[in-house]
Amino acid sequence: MGKLTMSRRTFAGLAAATAAMAAFASVPSGLASADAASDASGEVKRIRTGCRGCGKMECGVIAVVQDGRVIRLEGDPTAFQSMGNCCTKSQAAVQAAYHPDRLRYPMKRTNPKDSDDPGWVRIGWDEAISTIVSKFDELQAKYGGESLFGMCGTSRVWCMFGASNGMYLWDSPNIVQAWQICKGPRHFGTLMCSSFADSWMETVAHPDVYVAWGGASEMSNYDDSCRTTVDVATRASTHICVDPRETNMGKEADYQLHLRPGTDGAMALAWTNVIIENELYDDLFTKKWTNGPFLVCEDMEPSGWTEASPIVMTPFELRTRLLKESDLMEGGSPKRFMVWDNLADKLTYFDAETGFWEGEEWVKPTAGKEAQQENLAPGLHQGFVIDPTPFDPEIDPALFGEFEVTLKDGTAHVVRPVFQLYAERAAEYDPDTVAEITGVPADQIREAALAYGTRLHPEKGYGNGGIQYMLATEHANTAIQNVRALDYLTAITGNYDTPAGQRASTRAPIEGGQMGFANNGSGVPMLSPGQMEKLLGSDDIPLLQWWGMWADATATWNAVLTGDPYPVVGAFNSSGNFMNQCNTGMAWEALKKLDFYVEANLWHTPGGGTCDIVLPAAHFLELSSPRSSQGASGAMGATVKCIEPPAEAKFDGEIIEMLYKEKGVPYNIVPGFPEYPSVEEMLDMAVAGFEPQGWKVFEERFQEHGWWDCKEVEPELWGTYRRYETGANRARNAGGFVGSQGDWLPGFYTPTKKIEIWSTVMESFHPDGQWNLPTYTEPPHSPVSDPDMYAEYPLVITTGRRIPVYFHSEHRQLPWCRELWPVPRVEINPIDAERHGIEQGDWVWIETPYGKIREVADLYYGIREGTINCEHQWWFPEFDQSGGGHELCAVNHLIDPWARDPHCGASNLRAYLGKIYKATPENSPFGNPVPCDH
Repeated sequence: MGKLTMSRRTFAGLAAATAAMAAFASVPSGLASADAASDASGEVKRIRTGCRGCGKMECGVIAVVQDGRVIRLEGDPTAFQSMGNCCTKSQAAVQAAYHPDRLRYPMKRTNPKDSDDPGWVRIGWDEAISTIVSKFDELQAKYGGESLFGMCGTSRVWCMFGASNGMYLWDSPNIVQAWQICKGPRHFGTLMCSSFADSWMETVAHPDVYVAWGGASEMSNYDDSCRTTVDVATRASTHICVDPRETNMGKEADYQLHLRPGTDGAMALAWTNVIIENELYDDLFTKKWTNGPFLVCEDMEPSGWTEASPIVMTPFELRTRLLKESDLMEGGSPKRFMVWDNLADKLTYFDAETGFWEGEEWVKPTAGKEAQQENLAPGLHQGFVIDPTPFDPEIDPALFGEFEVTLKDGTAHVVRPVFQLYAERAAEYDPDTVAEITGVPADQIREAALAYGTRLHPEKGYGNGGIQYMLATEHANTAIQNVRALDYLTAITGNYDTPAGQRASTRAPIEGGQMGFANNGSGVPMLSPGQMEKLLGSDDIPLLQWWGMWADATATWNAVLTGDPYPVVGAFNSSGNFMNQCNTGMAWEALKKLDFYVEANLWHTPGGGTCDIVLPAAHFLELSSPRSSQGASGAMGATVKCIEPPAEAKFDGEIIEMLYKEKGVPYNIVPGFPEYPSVEEMLDMAVAGFEPQGWKVFEERFQEHGWWDCKEVEPELWGTYRRYETGANRARNAGGFVGSQGDWLPGFYTPTKKIEIWSTVMESFHPDGQWNLPTYTEPPHSPVSDPDMYAEYPLVITTGRRIPVYFHSEHRQLPWCRELWPVPRVEINPIDAERHGIEQGDWVWIETPYGKIREVADLYYGIREGTINCEHQWWFPEFDQSGGGHELCAVNHLIDPWARDPHCGASNLRAYLGKIYKATPENSPFGNPVPCDH
């Protein structure tokens, strides 16, 4: 196919398809006319708040309120983390708040679950809460607490009851949540190998080399995005984009590495190979702060001690072949890890019990200098960079070599440093080899890696910046290994907890970040002994027991459908949806089979059509909540209540507290606050660490001051870099939760207190050793791993790209958003389109052995040949049917539900095989290529 053009005839055909969709997607318009409202003569207020239109960012906005009604949202210039940006989703939040389809009252089902019409009947809050608690009590008594599970989607902080151990109220360990495929694998992998969530890059600090890996943060992201990342990419000395498609911002990049979907791990290891071969790694950091110099004795029996997982505290037997003092002598410590000192030409050790090297007398370091970053937004401070501290007493741990040791049983063995094995593993993925795997030329791989690893300003004393790696790295059944490869790559190049490097979640003194505000009470009971062992999915994904933060989604839906390994019969859903992971058809059938299902939400959702009770929740413009950056942006502020919720809709915290009270469990056990606090008292508790006078004073200060930079608010916990040197990295518990107390030892929350390139946790749960080091595995259904399937399904399907007007499944009913993006699109290279007889604007079938859907063809040279890019989580609120038509276009109907990451269970969402063909009257239901209501 030659140059892509659109003739008048083609345009007319596309217009006809769009016109058909106008009826298909008829949504009300003009719900909150800013023009009409601005003509009113009433008082106008400008309220500083935090937007939650996408559920993830902490963008600062100003709500303009007239006559008690929000008429528009504007960007907040004090919000350095979002640079005054106010995106399409944010502006459309006005339409969401005033939408006529909002839930306004608790309602219960009166018709069977296979009916399109649930037969909703309005009930009161007392009846709703008493019914929920009594029904869950009944199911727990009959089947056990494990028969129930919580669900959750977005991290809007206050609406995460289903994800925040809420079902512990009924002694259930099981949670199905989007976290399993959305940032969670990164948090899982970093907790295991370095520190929880240090996958977050401090993009706002403007890296010298900006790497955007697997996403389009100029559209939307989970930390820094939109105007911020556009500014960063524009001002960086070098911009590198790693993505299967050409993104809006990526087209301006200095290096574009358009890899085959699912091959990110191979690319990361190729970069690692280039870094090591060219000696661009930070020698002192690697020797002192990773377990790279620890010696491995591959032919001895593993040994260790009983360890507790760092967050849920599940005990496990740590067993490792890393050489320890206890392997060399009777009575030796299993926590003293041996290294070879090149200076003394003998063994010495690091003591993971104390956190110190042999003979070390640690003094908390204070020497350093202010960071030297350019182009920081107004309101963002440089921060203080601790100088790297040398070994004292002086040693030089070997990173390479072979050394003979005699074990306590008298046998002689050859040991080698972890780093040498890591280098050998990376060498298996040299650029020439990885070019064959990824489809990216070897020279481009090599040049991009050198550009990233070669310090542009060595006088700064730290690297060029971290890597902003995004969701694509988690969605090809290689999530944990990809996280490890990228985490180590940034660490050894001097970008761990350095300016613009990987920093973990913002440390703020308010409860509005990681642990969440009001999503659960401090009085939540602990699980009964043995309940965590029943966590669904942990039989075949053993590390889920160590992690403990979710049940595997596929295993949960399978248990509902089959009763294996035990009956699962009830669920409480806080804002989540069933379309985000696993096979959507499988999940839908499971929802319909539940004995009792409850959802708290703003709307009737696709899954809500199977509920027994739905509860009306407040919109973010209708509530207050403290908030700090979930990523490394360092911002602290709040969402502030601007208007009243409609009718009987309630703030989620109130709903949750009602459940506690009905259950007879104290919502709060923190001294000094009531057992069942009011909403304002909840807010007082949340900000007490920063403003002891309570929420009202905090809010007044926020309105006056604007967003705070946590580098000023928490100078030691956030304003200081290289916190692993000072002990501040361990100042709180492993999750970094506000109010928790750590031990202030230098290092990390791993069993060895080092960044574990050789993972002792992975080794303990997978003793065959295949995962001890990061490695690459083909996705289960790829042209390489499944050639038989490839013969029939010759295209690689990816998905998940950001749409400017939608947030995953949200906003399809908002007129401004839907007018701009009325139908789901599938990007296809024009050469592939010609091959399949497809033209721009055609409705097409996309099919795999597991399902088929329809989307509209969007011809785009920016997508690799042989790859198509589908849009995700589409449904149609205008359909008057249970499920909202998810079966027509929701992309996860296509996936293999049992294709999962072997460590965290994340679904294979972005790297599987399918085929595409034009939808015609002959091959479409009702003779209509355009999907329609049944």
